[in-house]
Amino acid sequence: MPKIALITGATAGIGEACARLFAAQNYNLILTGRRTERLECLSSELRSTHHVEIQILSLDVRSKTEVEAQLSSLPEEWKAVDVLINNAGLSQGLDPIHEGNTDDWDTMIDTNVKGLLYVTRVVSPWMVKRKQGHIVNLGSIAGKETYANGNVYCATKHAVDSLNKGMRIDLLPYGIKVTAVHPGAVETEFSEVRFKGDTGRAKKVYEGFDPLVAEDIANTIWYVVSTPPHVNINELVVMPVAQAGAYYWHKEN
Repeated sequence: MPKIALITGATAGIGEACARLFAAQNYNLILTGRRTERLECLSSELRSTHHVEIQILSLDVRSKTEVEAQLSSLPEEWKAVDVLINNAGLSQGLDPIHEGNTDDWDTMIDTNVKGLLYVTRVVSPWMVKRKQGHIVNLGSIAGKETYANGNVYCATKHAVDSLNKGMRIDLLPYGIKVTAVHPGAVETEFSEVRFKGDTGRAKKVYEGFDPLVAEDIANTIWYVVSTPPHVNINELVVMPVAQAGAYYWHKEN
């Protein structure tokens, strides 16, 4: 039977790239996201191209009720998840702490931390029951170093880094692998979301150097999950060459 990968935030960027790569590797997929039309288009394409089975769940990871209800409603055979990719995440705003928008803070905390926890809380018991599985948490270089005006976003990614370590310790007795992948600058919709649709400002973030692309991170995740059973990669920091000379790098626009 083909393995199953559950990917959150699969409607664009790294999540979409992961869906394409894992489908090409003959994984059946559970894809989640808020934009139902995008999920439907992507799943239709991947079914046709790779002849894999796909379940789509239109949900917002910030909603514990939605996460619990929709994941729990999956047919029993779809709960044999081999790989969980906690990809859904975002940044809102780029303000100093004394000028921060508290609604933005709530959105980042609810998505990047609580959303990851809600999904993991439902899926990890399925893995524990089977005594196998691999959880990949998408962190960020922002979870390793804090940059000016990144305050709350950086805090959420530091939380992901810590949760990744805690998950790995807690799930080790059940044979479950846990890995964090911490990207540097990746050119996706990330900056457009951060700047709330200001595409011009978003584009400037990536001027003057070659950023990573979503496929770079998808390939890294595939490498992580395809290691032999006795190998666990605890974490990887993946940077563009332009960032690689320093652990901390941020271009503010």
